[in-house]
Amino acid sequence: MHRVAVLAYDGVVPFDLSVPIEVFGRAQLADGRPAYEVRVCASADEVRAGPMAIRARSDLGWAADADTIVVPGVADLDEPVPAAVVDLLRAAKGRLVSICTGTFVLAAAGVLDGHRATTHWAATAELARLHPAVDVDPDVLYVDEGTVLTSAGAAAGLDLCLHVVRHDHGAAVAAETARRCVMPLERAGGQAQFIAHEPPLPAGHSLQPLLDWLAENLSAPLTLADIAGRAAMSPRSLSRHFRQQTGTAPMRWLNRQRVRRAQQLLERTDTPVERIGGLVGFTSATAFRECFRQVVGVSPRAYRRAFVPDMAAGGVGST
Repeated sequence: MHRVAVLAYDGVVPFDLSVPIEVFGRAQLADGRPAYEVRVCASADEVRAGPMAIRARSDLGWAADADTIVVPGVADLDEPVPAAVVDLLRAAKGRLVSICTGTFVLAAAGVLDGHRATTHWAATAELARLHPAVDVDPDVLYVDEGTVLTSAGAAAGLDLCLHVVRHDHGAAVAAETARRCVMPLERAGGQAQFIAHEPPLPAGHSLQPLLDWLAENLSAPLTLADIAGRAAMSPRSLSRHFRQQTGTAPMRWLNRQRVRRAQQLLERTDTPVERIGGLVGFTSATAFRECFRQVVGVSPRAYRRAFVPDMAAGGVGST
């Protein structure tokens, strides 16, 4: 039987600890046998987990022989990672899976160097700063790099664990596991994290007034020349300064913000999908669908269905 070790150490997030226990613990094969043997493996006799203290039945010795090691999130990113946990992860022969800020633990062990990874949207910038050898993707729910998998915050850990079940045991077992956990079958891994607001650049940057103006005029049919005129620059100079300060081109930045606004409308209103593209500045339904899928990873309709199942089931909009 596939052995899953869920690590527990000081500062572990209780919710993140429970996610793999629930998903892997509820997975059953077609004949009713458990699909996994799941154990919590602690780095000490007793570890702190939010308002609780945990005394696990297994230690890191059992985890060393596990087929999958799950690393839950840590509440304090400055909490030192126990040396025994680092040694375990570096020597692991099986699959490594992190939930939320558990990515920082994997990164501290060096096992993410050269790999694409994600974490909670609020911590992606810090992950990139602390671990420049990691290719941080801030826009997805989870990343599957084969032997090492990472997820974004909170519920994205459920999606990743269910993805693992599907990989190990097929779609039928994954569907039954989702039913037992009372959760959707799975959101696409390339789908953007739902809380996707990107903070503006700090005050004082020369383009900040322009970015504020763009954010207030997403629905306007703006061209590069329009934006350059507003900034009192040539299109070429604007593009250069824009890329220096935001890392992307003006129209790409604008369309990304339009998609972010569309996400909010899809989540919070019952506005028909085909109207939302026009409300956020896209000139055609096709352009809206294509840009939305590029940024988010799924179609606008699929995004609404994942976020508000009842609304989508009611037939609101179409794309």
